[in-house]
Amino acid sequence: MSINLFDLTGKVALVTGAVHGLGMAMAKGLGSAGATIVVNNHSKDSLENAVAEYKSCGFNAYGYVFDVTDEKAVMEAVSKIEAEVGPIDILVNNAGIIKRTPIVDMEVVDFKAVIDVDLVGPFIVSKHVAKGMIKRGGGKIINICSMMSELGRDTVSAYAAAKGGLKMLTKSMATEWAKFNIQTNGIGPGYFATSQTAPIRVDGHPFNEFIIKRTPAARWGDPEDLQGTAIFLSSKASDFVNGHVVYVDGGILATIGKPANE
Repeated sequence: MSINLFDLTGKVALVTGAVHGLGMAMAKGLGSAGATIVVNNHSKDSLENAVAEYKSCGFNAYGYVFDVTDEKAVMEAVSKIEAEVGPIDILVNNAGIIKRTPIVDMEVVDFKAVIDVDLVGPFIVSKHVAKGMIKRGGGKIINICSMMSELGRDTVSAYAAAKGGLKMLTKSMATEWAKFNIQTNGIGPGYFATSQTAPIRVDGHPFNEFIIKRTPAARWGDPEDLQGTAIFLSSKASDFVNGHVVYVDGGILATIGKPANE
């Protein structure tokens, strides 16, 4: 009997912050493979709009309002999700923020806010979802890292610090939980064509030209480019893959780049 290694039918996937952009694209990918989608956000309106979008695509979807940095709220939400929807088989820690400020000008409170959402949040949610996975004997956790897990860049010190920390947290989770048949991995997106990047993707914009030239694939990523990796790391196909970050970046991290005149 043949087995579809990438089939997620009957699985429940919690994708934090997946109300738009890359998170929504990944959640739709999991839905297309058969998973029931659960998303969260701190805003009820945007959450309801996102759930409506998922349902319009034919996916089984649910939304819950909670803050990933509030441990009590996370504990209550996880319990509610597992009671109302089902045990969480797949967790994608996607919720995140960024504050673009030079280091010497950045307020400590803003630095801490980024660390709290982008690093402490995945720790809190994973901690409480993993407890159920351990009892049931398995699960998949995907932390959305970034190329900033490997590279620095002007004005994103807090974000890079958080994502670098998340990369190492991913390895620690894999180390501790592999014996429970939990695979913990990361996805590191490169530069993608989203509504947020639209203003800098116009022809003639210096950053648009820089990214196209810097990327061996010579283009921005399409959000759907992340779906295959998300499905793979959520499925039986990755049962012996643990502690890795898969960089979906068109090859940026593989190259030193080209001279300016090429």
